[in-house]
Amino acid sequence: MTIKKISILALAIFLPLSMGAQKKKKRVVKKPVIEVPQEDPRITNMREMTQQIIIIDSIVTDKKQFLTHLKLSNETGRVMTTRSFFGNDKADSTSIFLNEMGNKVYFSQPDANNLQQLYTSDKLGNEWSQPQRLEGLSEGISEAAYPFMLTDGITFYFAGKGEESIGGYDIFFTRYNSHNGSFLKPENLGMPFNSEANDYMYAIDELNHIGYFASDRRQPEGKVCIYVFIPSESRRTYDSALYTEQQLRNLSDISSIADTWGNGAERKAAIARWKQIGIAKADRDNPKTSATHMELIINDALTYSSANDFKSTEAARHYRQLVADRQKLEKMTTELAANRDMYAKADKAGKQRLEGLILKAEEEVKLLNYRIKQLENQTRNAEIKVIN
Repeated sequence: MTIKKISILALAIFLPLSMGAQKKKKRVVKKPVIEVPQEDPRITNMREMTQQIIIIDSIVTDKKQFLTHLKLSNETGRVMTTRSFFGNDKADSTSIFLNEMGNKVYFSQPDANNLQQLYTSDKLGNEWSQPQRLEGLSEGISEAAYPFMLTDGITFYFAGKGEESIGGYDIFFTRYNSHNGSFLKPENLGMPFNSEANDYMYAIDELNHIGYFASDRRQPEGKVCIYVFIPSESRRTYDSALYTEQQLRNLSDISSIADTWGNGAERKAAIARWKQIGIAKADRDNPKTSATHMELIINDALTYSSANDFKSTEAARHYRQLVADRQKLEKMTTELAANRDMYAKADKAGKQRLEGLILKAEEEVKLLNYRIKQLENQTRNAEIKVIN
């Protein structure tokens, strides 16, 4: 074999080996795998069932003062801070709900593990009973606060933390079972009321058809947003066929309250009702005007409904006292009826305790009725002397 042939053969053998080696040395660059975070399935399901409501306005305020923005009629009850109700600076900074009759209160306080839990207390005469913890609220909820009871005395709202919440505090609702003195298992109110932030203090003024709930979503530390909305008679959800996925997300997150207004007619009427609650609340809270809205017949041609109607200073003074006494009589009559109702259901010891309170209240109501009659005559006569 010639040298030339040997060289060609060697080249033919080693060339593929050399090229294979070069192929092995070539680096394969792998593309980075980007993991898309998966949304909690509970949040996804909740988003798909977002309740359709009209949010008429929103107010951003300090969390320490947000309760002052919840305007409620007398017929609804009152919400206030736990500290202001109990008059104790050491009390926690959550809220209490006092019913419309002023004889039952719901509030939260820390338990043995320093976790907020809900309690209730009843007013017997001038004293409040020992707090009793609400039963039936603990399943899936480790902490509970910010209570609110509808005027039916059955439907109850509160803010809770735990396995059943999707953020910090979520808003829950339940119903009271009078047969066993316990509440049914609470249900999460869903979106848009709840979010992955803290949502709490749900309240409804049934008389004026105005609702409130508070949230710290998208708010800096120490701030809270109060959403004012129109409560729905029945639960309605958004039709997914009419909205894009992004629109539904925006509605569930309350990205813009204007998206909920529709043609604006319902919102306009609700704002008028909301303003009237504010005017009534201002009059109620102002001692100079709180006793100026009750009718009194002066003669066949005149009927006054305000202290400002009087020409006589003496008559106006009597009138203010008259209105205050009428309001006191109304409150005492309500408390008396409640104590009589409790007496019928009480055990022997309870009946003995309530009997004295009822007898005392009956005597006070009798005397108050007599004084009111006298004030009516004094007011009327003092005014007639001036106008005749």
